[in-house]
Amino acid sequence: MIFKVEGHKLRSGLLAVALAVTAGAAFLPVESVHAQTRTLPDFTDLVDQVGPSVVNIRTVEKVTPRGGNGEMDEEMQEFFRRFFGQPAPGAPRSTPRPNRPQQPQEEERPRGVGSGFILTADGYVMTNAHVVEDASEVLVTLPDKREFKAKIVGADKRTDVAVVKIEATGLPAVKVGDISKLRVGEWVMAIGSPFGLENTVTAGIVSAKQRDTGEYLPFIQTDVAINPGNSGGPLINMRGEVVGINSQIYSRSGGFMGISFSIPIDEAIRVSDQLRTSGRVSRGRIGVQIDQVTKDVAEAIGLGKAQGALVRGVEAGSPGEKAGVEPGDVITKFDGKPIEKPSDLPRLVGNTKPGTKSTLTVFRRGASRDLNVTIAEIEPDKPAKRAADRDEPAPKPSVSAAAKSLGLAVSDLTDAQKKELKLKGGVKVDTASDAAARAGLREGDIILAVGNSDVANTREFESAIGKADKSKALSVLFRRGDWAQYALIRPAR
Repeated sequence: MIFKVEGHKLRSGLLAVALAVTAGAAFLPVESVHAQTRTLPDFTDLVDQVGPSVVNIRTVEKVTPRGGNGEMDEEMQEFFRRFFGQPAPGAPRSTPRPNRPQQPQEEERPRGVGSGFILTADGYVMTNAHVVEDASEVLVTLPDKREFKAKIVGADKRTDVAVVKIEATGLPAVKVGDISKLRVGEWVMAIGSPFGLENTVTAGIVSAKQRDTGEYLPFIQTDVAINPGNSGGPLINMRGEVVGINSQIYSRSGGFMGISFSIPIDEAIRVSDQLRTSGRVSRGRIGVQIDQVTKDVAEAIGLGKAQGALVRGVEAGSPGEKAGVEPGDVITKFDGKPIEKPSDLPRLVGNTKPGTKSTLTVFRRGASRDLNVTIAEIEPDKPAKRAADRDEPAPKPSVSAAAKSLGLAVSDLTDAQKKELKLKGGVKVDTASDAAARAGLREGDIILAVGNSDVANTREFESAIGKADKSKALSVLFRRGDWAQYALIRPAR
């Protein structure tokens, strides 16, 4: 599972490596000898350089005590006095009968501890959104022990980036690194407040870049020790530059297990610039619901390589619908940039300014085509609506020999069903058994295409099945509810 995460200065001297010279050593290549004499890195200068820019962040939230009138019932207080010889927990020493009910009083309680770093000399501090979420008060403590109440400038949950502001000047700001130069295997360091232990330094190497964990951004994976309290602190390269914000860990226990994730600093800066300008982040959207393209589906539809984003649904009135995107399309490029996996598309579209005219390259029915789309601004997701059949006489199911061999019985859609589903054609699955059922088809699904051929009615459905290679898996594009997907019906062995 992946969890979001919330001193003593450590010094490491140079490790001298003694080489035992043997007779055989004389024949070692010069490069091998040099490799054996390499020393471990010294982080002391980096700590002196970046340490003053790393802050501790404490948050407070207001809570209302439980209870109807803010005090414990008098009978319950009497119970504690008689049986335990002491007042009830939280009860006042003397409890006169109130003349009127008292309203609950809000209490301020510590909420959590996190980290952050100074972005600008005039007091802008960057941290994680989950560190300051729901906080009624944010307190920032500098390494010199000065403490400030901070104002939340803005927070973006999608990227888990937040910016707060303290009233101070002349602060030591961090240097921002170039994420494109970060290499897997290079040493990095983290400074933060794990478990509230301020100014704690840990180090490790970059384990992977562009790690997709299902979040909005690709992460930097490291083996730097990160624990609750490190959230929002900087990940620093050996040049003393911030390359990431420590954000998440992989853990089965809640503690560090050797895998941690950081938000790339270039993405974080892009978000922070918008937060500082307007307090919110504006992102692009095209209104499509996407899924992964499996290897089997890619081969069956002629795409070859398992790449791109499979369009399962298109929102009515969205930029995608206006551009001509259809369920079953595979989006392979956005503005010429390849879409290797589904998560690439929302990141590219999201980073595009609303109103921008862009180009989508889609693979449809065995061929690629370009569609022009105007990017809209993102809005909360709408729940999918399921279409219901009208109370009309059901068309007679089609059970030809070819369809029966697949385990299918289908029927034409009525005009009312086409209107309600906003479809030009397709056939409705009346029964699905054997090979069709194993492929995931079920009663009520709407088949839109067989192989790379659209099917508008049962006649075209039968024709497409008849032309299919009986020795290979048959790709079927179908719609269930508002979403479309592919199924591969494999021939019986």
